[in-house]
Amino acid sequence: MLSISSQVTIPDAEIEIQAIRAQGAGGQNVNKVSSAIHLRFDIGASSLPDLYKEQMLKLSDQRISKDGVVIIKAQQYRSQEKNREAALARLQALIRSVAIPRKKRKPTKPTRGSQERRIEGKTRRGQLKDLRRKIDY
Repeated sequence: MLSISSQVTIPDAEIEIQAIRAQGAGGQNVNKVSSAIHLRFDIGASSLPDLYKEQMLKLSDQRISKDGVVIIKAQQYRSQEKNREAALARLQALIRSVAIPRKKRKPTKPTRGSQERRIEGKTRRGQLKDLRRKIDY
């Protein structure tokens, strides 16, 4: 069971974990041992509340496929168990990030002073460029 909050948990049956060989440097350990973890979690078929599902599908995260499947690959550690824990922690963090309500943006206007300073800076820059021109006698 993966605990997201006090009310929301994900059963282990909904999370598909597969051990694969890690990529990159590491000598014989990389060639012999399947220590990397490939985690797959189908958002649509999960028992998550609908609010979580909608928010997760709205995310523009590269770990979420077009089909609504979260794919996480963990290969940071040499041990398979540590990589499994890391992958589950990343999935947990992803789901928790969706649960936090976003603050609504209040549209603001630039102050009169800031507008005047901007225009003044532009005219000063224009005058400087004018001084660089060739003088026509």
